[in-house]
Amino acid sequence: MVNRLSPRDAMFYFLDESRTTTHLGALLIVTPERATATSDDADASHPPRPALDYSNLVTLVENRLQLVPRYRQVVREVTLGLARPVWVDDRDFDINFHIRRSGLPRPGGPADLADLIARVMSRPLDRTRPLWEMYLIEGLADGKLAILTKSHRCLLDDDGGNEISEVICDEGPESVRLPEELWMPGSPPGGTRLFVGALAEALSRPGDLVDTVVNGNGLISEARTSVRRMGALVQQLTDSAPSSPLNNGGTSTRMFTTASVSRRGCAKVAQRYGCTVNDVELAIVSGVMRRWLLSFDPAASISDTVRVVVPLSARDPGVERQIDTDPGWISVGKPSFVTDLPVGEANPAVRLAQVAGLANRFAQSSRRVSRGPRPLFPELGVVPFPEFSSRAFRSLNSRAYNVPIAMGSAPIADRFLLGHRVQEMYAVPMLVTQRALAISIVEYGDNLQFGFMSDRGVIGDLPAMADYVAESYDELASTT
Repeated sequence: MVNRLSPRDAMFYFLDESRTTTHLGALLIVTPERATATSDDADASHPPRPALDYSNLVTLVENRLQLVPRYRQVVREVTLGLARPVWVDDRDFDINFHIRRSGLPRPGGPADLADLIARVMSRPLDRTRPLWEMYLIEGLADGKLAILTKSHRCLLDDDGGNEISEVICDEGPESVRLPEELWMPGSPPGGTRLFVGALAEALSRPGDLVDTVVNGNGLISEARTSVRRMGALVQQLTDSAPSSPLNNGGTSTRMFTTASVSRRGCAKVAQRYGCTVNDVELAIVSGVMRRWLLSFDPAASISDTVRVVVPLSARDPGVERQIDTDPGWISVGKPSFVTDLPVGEANPAVRLAQVAGLANRFAQSSRRVSRGPRPLFPELGVVPFPEFSSRAFRSLNSRAYNVPIAMGSAPIADRFLLGHRVQEMYAVPMLVTQRALAISIVEYGDNLQFGFMSDRGVIGDLPAMADYVAESYDELASTT
């Protein structure tokens, strides 16, 4: 039995084109501790800590791949597009192709690292191989190392599939080694078998349709679901986002930058104004976007809003904890809602109150809540329909919001990589077509860590946003 891509996975697979890539990932910053020497007198309660080098990283990933089987599979398309593509084991899987070493020029500062990440995330993945890469980046200042992961969105299961960065990290300083797995790739189905199987599925649909008419379920019910989904989309489009250069993305080159502020300081602001830390995060982003808009014309009067899409769990953390008691830093496929950031408001305290009020209102509105991007006709297995709905998504969804914001529902506890504590953790957000900016926020340790990905052709001054984060936080903190 073949393992087909789900309708949404197929949509993301076909969303890729020459000018856009549906990649996401994580950036982990580590200062390696000195390796513990092995000796007969070594304390058994503190096993030796392996060096964080390329060889040990490859060994670690090889051991953990059994937790993410898709990372050893490739996508095979079906002749004439008679059905959605299928997952098949890569018989020539070579982990050394996917895990690579990279070095920064001295002094290896944040700008050099951001430039490398932007170049890596701009490049499309090789579709003849499993759709992921990992980079061990050396040469950072102060002896630090970075791990960059890059995964195609279709690899991640909406029902809890992990990104590779989440799989290789441990919750404690002891590196957990899974039982050895003897992985043998399965035999891939031949093109003729895929073609005949897809044709058989297509020919079986009239029978399904008869069963539907008799039993009152199946395709007709699914069609009703598609009609409702289309109606919800049209309803959102009637209340479309403000016209903005943020919806003009279309080049293949990226820019990336990061910023960090104190979570404890944000919690004080939240306590002072009776809101949540997530509200403070959105208020900081509002201040960032206000400053960015004013940078075009300092004399201009900013009176509009910026519309963002945010995970619903960020509004009510209990929603996410019911789904996953161990929050991760890569969140996909979860319910979200669209809200407005009042960038026209100059007073930071008033802006925060408006952010919280709007988020409370819109999180309860059926017009603003959605399950995220989905194909319009997922029930139809023929590829031209998912491909068509992907194109429709690109055109129809372009005005639903200006900026996607990925944010967690709870702080992430310390994570360790081969026994070495991860000091900084950033999610690398996905930037789809007709979006010039994507933002991620990870609560890690005592910091809120912001990641910004932009279309270089639209936002060439992205590094300034890191400064805007600090300025926006400072003006909120000074009001307490």
